[in-house]
Amino acid sequence: MTQINKQANGLLSIYFTAGYPSLESTVDIAEALEKAGADFLEIGFPYSDPVADGPTIQFSSEEALKNGMTLQVLFEQLQDLRKRVSIPVYLMGYFNPVLQYGVENFCKKCKEVGVNGTIIPDLPMYEYEELYENIFQENGISNIFLVTPQTSDERIRKIDKLSSSFIYLLSSNATTGTQLNIQDQSERYFQRIKDMDLDNPVVIGFGIHNKDTFQKATTYAQGAIVGTAFVKLLAEENYLDKIPNFIKALKGK
Repeated sequence: MTQINKQANGLLSIYFTAGYPSLESTVDIAEALEKAGADFLEIGFPYSDPVADGPTIQFSSEEALKNGMTLQVLFEQLQDLRKRVSIPVYLMGYFNPVLQYGVENFCKKCKEVGVNGTIIPDLPMYEYEELYENIFQENGISNIFLVTPQTSDERIRKIDKLSSSFIYLLSSNATTGTQLNIQDQSERYFQRIKDMDLDNPVVIGFGIHNKDTFQKATTYAQGAIVGTAFVKLLAEENYLDKIPNFIKALKGK
């Protein structure tokens, strides 16, 4: 179980929602993704008010909640995670369920089941720093921060100092599922971050959905994240059998 290497390139991360399409599918999907060649995973824990998610991921969250997915159920499922999956795994979701579960309990459970870190978009950086950083550090859990086109260089440097795994670079201010359209403005933004030569690897998310967008994103960053396109695949029949070709098409190998 390793963290992401800054020297690596062309890394592919896949996001999917725990408990979708069925309650018990989470670890089966994770194992299939590693076998197919995904480099690290983001497992979303569903929430009833997913403000930054597009319709596809919102729908998967709603279905997962209907199926009975909770943080407690997810941690029970992940007890066997490290018997079946060796690549880095991050949990992604909103802060409210974490707060209700208890931040310390949450971090202890992440450590216990072998989760590398968390992505909690609505946890403010100052709040993390003042109230929770010690708890995360004591349990060896990385908290991943998001950078947008509007994030100042000063704030990015601070995020880099607070980070111990990777920095999540949003391709735009849109919701998930928006197709990546790399124009001059986006290229300047990506190049600006690349030129900062940050200590942590950078991974680009939002709008990566095929080989072309994956390759464009990974010319500026160590890796890219595919979420909506993969969650759409999970709605199909025999989705586990289709995962190898999905990964192969993205990586172009």
